[in-house]
Amino acid sequence: MFERREFMQLALATAAMTGLPSLSRAAAHQSITQDDILSFEAKGQVTLMNLTDIHAQIVPVYFREPSINLGVGQVFGLPPHLTGDSFLSHFGIKAKTPQAYMLTSADFEAMARSYGRVGGLDRIATLVKAIRAERGSERCLLLDGGDTWHGSFTALETRGQDMVDLMNLLGVDAMTGHWEFTLGDERVEELVEAFNGTFLAQNVRDNEWDEEVFEHTAFYEKGGVKIAVIGQAFPYTPVANPRYMIPGWSFGIREDLVQERIDAARAEGAELVVLLSHNGFDVDRKLAGRLSGLDVLMTGHTHDAIPQPEQIGDTLMIASGSNGKFLSRLDVKVEGGRMVDYSYKLMPILSDVIAPDPQMAAAVAQVRAPHAGMLATPLATTQSLLYRRGNFNGTFDDLLCQGMLEQRDAEIALSPGFRWGTSLLPGMEITNDDLLNQTAMTYPAVYRLEFTGQQLKDIFEDVADNLFNPDPYFQQGGDMVRVGGMGYTIDVNKTIGNRITHMTLSDGSAVDPSRSYVVAGWASVNEGTEGPAIWDLMRDYFADHRQVEIPVNESVRVIT
Repeated sequence: MFERREFMQLALATAAMTGLPSLSRAAAHQSITQDDILSFEAKGQVTLMNLTDIHAQIVPVYFREPSINLGVGQVFGLPPHLTGDSFLSHFGIKAKTPQAYMLTSADFEAMARSYGRVGGLDRIATLVKAIRAERGSERCLLLDGGDTWHGSFTALETRGQDMVDLMNLLGVDAMTGHWEFTLGDERVEELVEAFNGTFLAQNVRDNEWDEEVFEHTAFYEKGGVKIAVIGQAFPYTPVANPRYMIPGWSFGIREDLVQERIDAARAEGAELVVLLSHNGFDVDRKLAGRLSGLDVLMTGHTHDAIPQPEQIGDTLMIASGSNGKFLSRLDVKVEGGRMVDYSYKLMPILSDVIAPDPQMAAAVAQVRAPHAGMLATPLATTQSLLYRRGNFNGTFDDLLCQGMLEQRDAEIALSPGFRWGTSLLPGMEITNDDLLNQTAMTYPAVYRLEFTGQQLKDIFEDVADNLFNPDPYFQQGGDMVRVGGMGYTIDVNKTIGNRITHMTLSDGSAVDPSRSYVVAGWASVNEGTEGPAIWDLMRDYFADHRQVEIPVNESVRVIT
């Protein structure tokens, strides 16, 4: 975790990249350097580096953390279900510091104008190379938690090849997956062959023969220590994403099989056992508490960034955020075949502080060059802060709902509760790049269908149970479906069928369970969904709305 001195320096030193008014142009000339970010108390024989949920964001971006991230049952009030001042207080972080900017949504707009963009593979490469130079490559492992080959136009256009090439250049040793599977089974297998590291997914099996589809464990000798890395893909991929894209594969948590892998690794002499997981934080917290012999669990999927490890029994659990905002470094001391000590740091990728690595910068530029003109084309200007993350709504999804209501002549609009998607500050242009960072996926059709009020309630109840089931093993998706043209009340502590009440249309009238409503939505998991791609629909919308402003969303009333 960062020392107070480092963050006082950081507060004086970062620079915005937008040209908007800020304090950072002067601050960038102060004493902070990337050496301050890299400053670390090395320990033991092994250095593990982790990044996860990059979602194909290869250049610096803005990304606002959620202001609402509720936990239910035994995890209520525990990390990562803390936001804003509660998060800062829990971790002893001072408000209005760079650490507060990176880890919370508090004062986001003002902080973003001061501290600038985050991420960028060229900045990550600079840190990775520096750590390898300091420790020696023979002591280092770089592990990627998945959601890497998806989330941008170039990833969609190249069907993941751009990200495989760039992660090969970065030198990723192993990864697991989730959204990768939405490229389809054949394409995934092609990219796994092209990946220089090892694609690990111990829980993915062939439906016909019940055989392993991918490698389950990779062994490494680092610093004289034998390390086993076990991979766990997102267990509910065929539920949260289209099953027809991966018809021959089954997933699942497979807790017993995880334990078998750990025991087998120990039997083969592994002195350090790591689970590289895309289960999500709460699922992994429960899983870690039920396993034995696991030293480190690197969690992904829920995009949580936690500044220090969570200790679950004998297991250290680390969460490295999303969109390239952070690189985790964990140094481990092993004695007698067990982890006995460690040092940890969640390194912020403050783009204006870290010098771009020239080799990676050139590779990123090459990926984007054929599409640079299209990506930079402005579509509209936003007068509002646009973001996606949040349990119940995000302003960019509110904007998508507005577009669907108008362009599809619908009464109600639905936008899926994806966690991926970057942020824009008021006054910024919305470019094709920005739009596609919210929508670039393999099933983008905008449908127009009729649903009864009861069917809508059933949909909301099902999604709410995926998010707020008190047993983490039954939490199968992202955030709540976003709504336009209507609102509702949700009691997150009720049971399925009883959480959603007071469904009303925008005019205040009650949603009639027996009446049919024209509904527009996108990203249906059903095969054969017909309609325009969401990005084409929104381009048409922006042609008529060059200035967009999103009112405060008060359509969802939350009872906790």
